[in-house]
Amino acid sequence: MLTRAIAACVVTGLCLIAGSELSDYERVAMETDSAEEFPSSLKRGTGLASFRIASGLSRPVGVAHAPGDESRLFIVEQRSGSTGRVRVYDLINEQMLSSYFLTQSVNTSSEQGLLGLAFHPDYYNGSPYVYINYTSGSNTYIKRFTAQNNDPNSNTVDSGSGQTLMTISQPYTNHNGGWIDFGPDGYLYISTGDGGSAGDPGNRSQDITNQKLGKILRIDVDNGSPYGIPSDNPFVGVTGDDEIWSYGHRNEWRGSFDRDTGDMWMADVGQYNWEEVNVEYAGDAGGRNYGWRCWEGDHSYNTSGCDSSSTMTFPVFEFSHSGGRCSITGGNVYRGQDIPWMDGFYFFGDYCSSETWIFKLVNGNVTGYEEITDDISPSTNGAYIGSISAYGEDARGELYVCDLGGEVFRIIPTTPPAPDGACCFGSNGTVCADAPEATCLNVGGTWFENESCDISPDLCLQPECPTDCNSDGVTNVNDLLAVIAAWGTSGGCDPTDDGTTGVDDLLAIIAEWSVVCE
Repeated sequence: MLTRAIAACVVTGLCLIAGSELSDYERVAMETDSAEEFPSSLKRGTGLASFRIASGLSRPVGVAHAPGDESRLFIVEQRSGSTGRVRVYDLINEQMLSSYFLTQSVNTSSEQGLLGLAFHPDYYNGSPYVYINYTSGSNTYIKRFTAQNNDPNSNTVDSGSGQTLMTISQPYTNHNGGWIDFGPDGYLYISTGDGGSAGDPGNRSQDITNQKLGKILRIDVDNGSPYGIPSDNPFVGVTGDDEIWSYGHRNEWRGSFDRDTGDMWMADVGQYNWEEVNVEYAGDAGGRNYGWRCWEGDHSYNTSGCDSSSTMTFPVFEFSHSGGRCSITGGNVYRGQDIPWMDGFYFFGDYCSSETWIFKLVNGNVTGYEEITDDISPSTNGAYIGSISAYGEDARGELYVCDLGGEVFRIIPTTPPAPDGACCFGSNGTVCADAPEATCLNVGGTWFENESCDISPDLCLQPECPTDCNSDGVTNVNDLLAVIAAWGTSGGCDPTDDGTTGVDDLLAIIAEWSVVCE
């Protein structure tokens, strides 16, 4: 299994490495030159492209949709001057509306501004509320607005309806988190960031008492004033702030919920060396410690005074800052309708290198990893995706990419990839990759039709019935004759793989006589 996890995803100098045994969550790392090279000819075609839908925006950092609304896409502009804005893109007529859905006065330095947007799950069923996460002064604010005239179809909110639900002091101008979204449980989840500077000097991420920074918070916006605490939050009735759902976060940018499974995906920006992806499975009881400041990804950072690593949850995936990478941008698991062959793949990227990658989690294992940067950039209308600031989805589950320079792109299908099989190649045929038959044979691999590396993880590690010399599916007299014909040579049937066909191979044939090969 380790060999497959390592080598089945190496592309252009990057690879996935199975991590150490520090938690029950599978961990995989992105490093260079640490596994057998994945031949470029085996690179799986994705059938993906992009189309630029908008340009000329002011620092777009998010896209969102109202539940079930397939006609509109809401684009978050971090700031224009000292004003954060939400724009409405008409998906039917494919044009940006001139009026703003929402505006908010915000900070103008560093990573500050309007950072998050979420719609109430019952937005079209009696609760036409929209929630924002923004910074102003030295604070983060969670604020609620109501659609104009209580009409969820309105293209503006009532500017006078703003109600502040939460205020969190921010000691520095960076690491504000900013992600905000409703989970499948109907509660509002909020990413706060560790408060900034470098190295979390106040140990805020690990502090769970009277400290909301470095956390994912979970609140009930339908009960309490200004909000309620879900009774099953992990620190209710015990030491720890009641709002905290999880801790040990540095600066989640960004999170999302898998609309199919309910799993929560969180991409945490690293300090100097490692970027990471964390996954919390639906039904989890919360209370997890994701490690920062003690750990940066799978690597110790400052473990002074830290709890044992066995109490922490480590990432399912990490990558280093090699190749100009510096800041992860988390995305979404694709569950749309237009690209069915991408179902279940997680899309994410890096702000500095403008690269985008995909992978799947299958039984906790990272599979199908691939870089798709060249597939989607430039777009079909000639624009390049740079400075990736966010991914997001519309009500149909189709994906979008924000470029902080002012553009938004839709991920679109092109030609569906050819049907694949599992290809075993490399040293002793133990490396597996999904690939078409022709490309598999071109690199000397063995191709298994209608098999998948995702669903057959041990395929390449299983023997190919070495006593079946003529590959007719059974060990019998024909294989015995093949051994005799090759007697004493090094190029014929050699079931024992000792380099010479001889008596040991003859005995191996007899021992497996009439055995049907699978």
